[in-house]
Amino acid sequence: MSLSIASLNSGSNGNCYYIGNEHEAVLIDAGISCRETERRMARLKLSMDMVKAIFISHEHTDHVRGVAILAKKYQLPVFITRQTLQRTGLSPERLQLRPLNAYQPVSIGELSVLAFPKRHDAVDPHSFVISCRGATVGVFTDIGQPCDHLTRHFQQCHAVFLEANYDEQMLEQGRYPFFLKQRIRGGDGHLSNQQALTLFRDYRPASMSHVLLSHLSKDNNCPQLVLEQFAPHQQNTTVVVASRFEETEVYTINPNLPIGLQLREPALLTAV
Repeated sequence: MSLSIASLNSGSNGNCYYIGNEHEAVLIDAGISCRETERRMARLKLSMDMVKAIFISHEHTDHVRGVAILAKKYQLPVFITRQTLQRTGLSPERLQLRPLNAYQPVSIGELSVLAFPKRHDAVDPHSFVISCRGATVGVFTDIGQPCDHLTRHFQQCHAVFLEANYDEQMLEQGRYPFFLKQRIRGGDGHLSNQQALTLFRDYRPASMSHVLLSHLSKDNNCPQLVLEQFAPHQQNTTVVVASRFEETEVYTINPNLPIGLQLREPALLTAV
C-alpha cells in the first residue's frame, strides 16, 4: 500500500503535514488556521473526512495555532504529550485529547504513528515516523542537531519532511540579533542546510524516493540555494522545497515501485 504525503504549509508562519493511505490520514501539527487547512486540502483534492487524528510535535504557536478549531469542528483526536499539553492551554473538556508517548506506536486504521524525542527548545518535543504496509515517512523538523534517534529512523524512511532552516552564512551576516542567532544554531534550535545535507548524504537509504525540505527561514535561507546544495547528491531521490506560502503537490510513496516511476498522486479523492 502506498502513502500520499503533502505539506500544507511549512515555516515559522505555520506548519502542517498530511500523510495518508486510501482510507485514512493524519495531520502532523496544525499550525495554520482551520479555514486555510480546508482550502489547501480542497485544492489538493484531499478530503478532511480522510483525516482521523492530529499529532502535535511541540507547543510552539506555528505548530498548534489551528488545532483547537480544526479538532473540534471535525471531532478529531489530538495526540499530545502531557508536558506539551500543559504549555498549549488546550482544553481537555473541549477536545478529544489522547496521550502521546515516545516509542509507543499509535494505530490510526492501517497507519502506525511512532513518536521519538528530538533536540529543540520546547518542553517535550518529538519527531514522527508514519508507516503503513512497508511504506515509511518521517517528519523531521524543528531539530537543534541530529542525534542517534534521528539517524536511525532516517535510514528506515522512503520519504521525509526534513528541516533545512538556515544557511549558515546568511544567518551570520543577517539582521537577527546575536541572541537569536545563537538560539537558532545553538543545538536546540533548527537544522542548517549543511546539517540537513550531511544527514541526507551520509544516511540516505537507497529506497528514499522523496525529500521535502521543510521549515526554511524567510530571512536566512533561499529555496534555490538549498536545492543547489542538494542537487549533486540527490541521485534518484526527488528533492523539493516545502513552501511557507502554499501547499506542495501530493506525492505518492510506494516502496514497491522503482524510485524513478513514483509519480504525483492521481486526483482520486473527493475534495471538501
